[in-house]
Amino acid sequence: MKPAAADWQPSASLANLRLRARLLARTRQFFAHRNVLEVDTPAMVNTPVSDLHIHSARVSLTGAANVPLYLHTSPEYAMKRLLACGSGDVYQVCHVVRGFESGRLHNPEFTLVEWYRLGITLEQLMDEVEELVRELLDARAGPLRSERISYREAFVRELHLDPLETATAALAAAARDCGLQQPAAAGTAGGTDRDTLLEFLMATRVGPRLGAGALTFVHGYPASQAALARLDPRDPRTARRFELYCAGVELANGFHELAAAAEQRQRFEQDNRARVERGQPVAPLDERLLAALDHGLPDCAGVALGFDRVAMLAAGAARIDEVLSFTTARA
Repeated sequence: MKPAAADWQPSASLANLRLRARLLARTRQFFAHRNVLEVDTPAMVNTPVSDLHIHSARVSLTGAANVPLYLHTSPEYAMKRLLACGSGDVYQVCHVVRGFESGRLHNPEFTLVEWYRLGITLEQLMDEVEELVRELLDARAGPLRSERISYREAFVRELHLDPLETATAALAAAARDCGLQQPAAAGTAGGTDRDTLLEFLMATRVGPRLGAGALTFVHGYPASQAALARLDPRDPRTARRFELYCAGVELANGFHELAAAAEQRQRFEQDNRARVERGQPVAPLDERLLAALDHGLPDCAGVALGFDRVAMLAAGAARIDEVLSFTTARA
């Protein structure tokens, strides 16, 4: 089919593409000054992620043995294998692909800046993330204050609900008020589980109100949303995880990385049981990652920063496609 008249042209203006190039150069300079090694890992991997809310794209290679491959949704697993081999501090700038992600802040293919630092605390990693984001936003970062707030405090402030204590039925009622269709109580046939309710409320009501005139770090996510983060020994109901928001836009997701292979295996298996309950495809476990964790992951904290969203804020753009050379629809 012949494309529409303007479909061959870039999604972004040339001015924004030049800004994007400058921001990439600044990012690499930022890590070079800190002696963090830039690495490059495969975009095609052997296993998808098990996370219920992230959808891996499957790839078929002509002439290859009938072995499924997937486009990575993050370079995390491969980078942790490098860390377990003694790489030291590492970072990567790469394209990743996630299905069912399209909209003002989403494009299925996007750019992550992901890095891992040995022997630092989660709080120190937040400091470093803020340094980089302020450097990239340049003059636009000047009036932004710094804010750190717990996940619990954010929900209480914005919804008057305690995400750790409120009954699931009350969360479902709040989600219904925010537009979720038929949020039945978890544990019932066809019901909506607690984490889905919390993630819906974060996405639709809490998150868009965060980072007003600030770089807001939200920390202490529920343990059920730990993913690959450690639980907090001071309060095992919460995880050593943070997200960064600015102007209602989520920019980064960071962990004090879980190093226990057995516990990570249990989490992957739990994800797959939930996938079965939802009718989603089961994800084979990444045995190479688990072997690396078993070999020994050094104590580290890591974070993934959505580069395109930072570029969007730096450009004063309203949509992510304003800073992409070509969206997936125009690829």
